[in-house]
Amino acid sequence: MKSLTNKRILLGVSGSISAYKAPDIIRRLQDLGADVRVVLTSGGSKFITELSLQSISKNKVHYNLWDKEAELSMGHIELAKWADCILIAPASANIISNIASGKANDLLSSIVLASDAILMIAPAMNQQMYKASFLQNNLTLLKTNGASIITPDSGVQACGDIGLGRLPESSDIANQVADQFQTTQLSGKRVLISLGATVEAIDPVRFISNYSSGKMGMALVNTCIEMGAQVTCVYGNINTSLNHKATNIQALSAEQMYESILSQAHQYDLFIACAAVCDYAVKNPYEQKIKKNGENLTLELVPNKDILADVCKLEQKPLCIGFAAETQNTLKNAQLKLKNKSCEAIILNDVSTPEIGFNSDENQVVFISQKQQKNIAKNSKNKIAKNILEIFINEFL
Repeated sequence: MKSLTNKRILLGVSGSISAYKAPDIIRRLQDLGADVRVVLTSGGSKFITELSLQSISKNKVHYNLWDKEAELSMGHIELAKWADCILIAPASANIISNIASGKANDLLSSIVLASDAILMIAPAMNQQMYKASFLQNNLTLLKTNGASIITPDSGVQACGDIGLGRLPESSDIANQVADQFQTTQLSGKRVLISLGATVEAIDPVRFISNYSSGKMGMALVNTCIEMGAQVTCVYGNINTSLNHKATNIQALSAEQMYESILSQAHQYDLFIACAAVCDYAVKNPYEQKIKKNGENLTLELVPNKDILADVCKLEQKPLCIGFAAETQNTLKNAQLKLKNKSCEAIILNDVSTPEIGFNSDENQVVFISQKQQKNIAKNSKNKIAKNILEIFINEFL
C-alpha cells in the first residue's frame, strides 16, 4: 500500500470549478498519512470557501501574501520550507502561466518560487483551453524545470464540452503524490539506526539523561524505509512516534543500547548512530529512592562504552554515520570525532541554537567526510534526513 506517512503536503487550490474536489483530495492525502495545509488563491475562493477547506484539513487556510499574522508565524517562506510537496489541484491556466513565468504576484506562486519541495500540477480547465499552444508550452517549460504534471482526464465538462481537462479522481491524485516519495536508492540494503536519549539510573525514580527527542533519528528511519531499505531502529527515550515498518528495539540505558547494537551491527550495510548516548553512568545506582537529608550528595560516574567507535572496529563492519552534537568549537570537534571514530561520515549539529537543537522540528547540519564538507541549510528534519542520505549514497554507495 502506498504511504505518505510523515509527509507534509501543501495543497494549492486555484480558480477552477474543479475546486469543489479539493476537500476530497485533502481526505485522500490524509488517508495515506499526510499532514495537509492549504493555500487558496483569490480565483479558487470563488468556487470553494476557506471554512470548508479548514474544516477538512484541520489547519488554517492561507490565502493572503500580505497577512501580517501569517508572516510572523507561517508566512510564504515558512510554508515553502514546511512542505515536502506542493500540489496544485486544480491548477488553472492562470496559475500555470504565473508559475511558468516565474511570477510571485500571490501567495501560492511566491511559495513555489521560495521552495525546493516537489512540485506537482494538476491542470483542470476547458478542453480547448487545455489544448491551447500557450498552455501546452507553459506545461512543457514547467516539466523541463522539474515539475510533475498530472495528466487530466477526458470526459464531459461542466461547460458541456467533451475532451481532456477534467481533474482526475482524488484517489488517483493522492496515489501519484505518494509515488513521488517511493525510491529504490537503498533497495536491498539493511540499515541499523540508533536514536533518542539514553537513561542512566541514579535510583528507582531519578536518572541522568539529555534533551534528545529522537526526531532526527526517526526522520532518518522514515527516509531509509522510503528509499527501500530494511531498517532496524534501536531507540532510547524518545518524544516521537515509531515507524512500524521498521524492526523496533527499545534500549534505555547506554549499556543496553551497546549490547543490542554490537550484537547485530555486523549484519547490516549501514549503521547510523543518531542516538544521544550519555557519556557517563552512575557507578553504583541506589536500590531505593534517595531521601533528602540536607547534606551534599556525591555520585561517582563512570564512562560508558563508545558504541560508534566499537562498531567501526568490527572485522565485518557496516558503513557508519555518526552525529556530533556540539556547542563550541563545533567544526574542529566534529572533524576530530570523524578521525577518532574511524567512521565514514559525521553529521555536525550545533545544539546550542534552540531552533535547531534537541526537540526542534527543524535542523541545520554539516555533512563531513574525508572527501567533503557540505552545509545543509536549515529545514525540516525530514528534508535534512533526505539530504544527508543522498549525499552519503552519492559518495559511498
